[in-house]
Amino acid sequence: MLPATGLVKLIAAETRTLMDKCRSSRKQQHWLFRRHYLLVLLLISWTIALWPHPSSAITVPHADAQRIGNKIWQNECNGTISGLTAWNQGEDFASLGIGHFIWYPKGRRGPFEESFPKVVSFISKRGAKLPTLLLRGVEQPCPWNSRAEFSRAQHTVEMNQLRQFLVDTIDLQAEFLIARLEGAVPKMLAEAAPADRANVQQQFERLARTPHGCYALVDYVNFKGEGVLHTERYQGQGWGLLQVLETMHGTSDAAAVDEFSSAAKAILNRRVHNAPAERRESRWLTGWIRRVNSYSGG
Repeated sequence: MLPATGLVKLIAAETRTLMDKCRSSRKQQHWLFRRHYLLVLLLISWTIALWPHPSSAITVPHADAQRIGNKIWQNECNGTISGLTAWNQGEDFASLGIGHFIWYPKGRRGPFEESFPKVVSFISKRGAKLPTLLLRGVEQPCPWNSRAEFSRAQHTVEMNQLRQFLVDTIDLQAEFLIARLEGAVPKMLAEAAPADRANVQQQFERLARTPHGCYALVDYVNFKGEGVLHTERYQGQGWGLLQVLETMHGTSDAAAVDEFSSAAKAILNRRVHNAPAERRESRWLTGWIRRVNSYSGG
């Protein structure tokens, strides 16, 4: 065993050797790059840890999904079976189901997302029996090429089967809307200002924890969108779900739905105020407010 003094000298010599040893410039650059790379990775990890993440999947009991579906059916179709198969004046597509999901004819596309084939795929994967009309594949185009053709087919066997299918799958259509809402969360957080993201997520979670709040979220995003598209702005201000959540700042779950309803009415009034005069959007405001009042029972 070395004497204590010898041990100290050996350690000192080894330390000096390590400190004084010269690396080639290439090795030094590689060493510095590795240090910087590891530092960047560490910073990214910290950022990810601090970033507001969407909560886990929204869990809605079957009975609540059915109730949400029935309310949206009332909002979009006045609760009528005939309203489940619509083709509105001036539009180039059919609007089907409780959410008036868009279905384009062959060769047609527009500014709106086609959602009915996605609904059919979602329902089919859950074991529901499809009507003959929908057995040709989930990507098939709408078989009616115009509103006139669609109107003439109102009492055909195919149309009646389609309506019955839509009546029988209201709960699954509601589940599709809930799943679509989950997908909206990361989009909204990405669009929100960094300082607002935590609040947006908190407000979303307040609502999602209650059946009435979940209905409000599902209906509003189907009704007025996520609020992430810059094309959906008047004077730079949007009217989607994101804008409503940004307006909220409460913390109580019990008060969340009432606060959401009040915030939504303020956002919709702002939209009408900002809209170009020629659009005359004030004619729709009463119906919009009535719909939003259904969230809190007001």
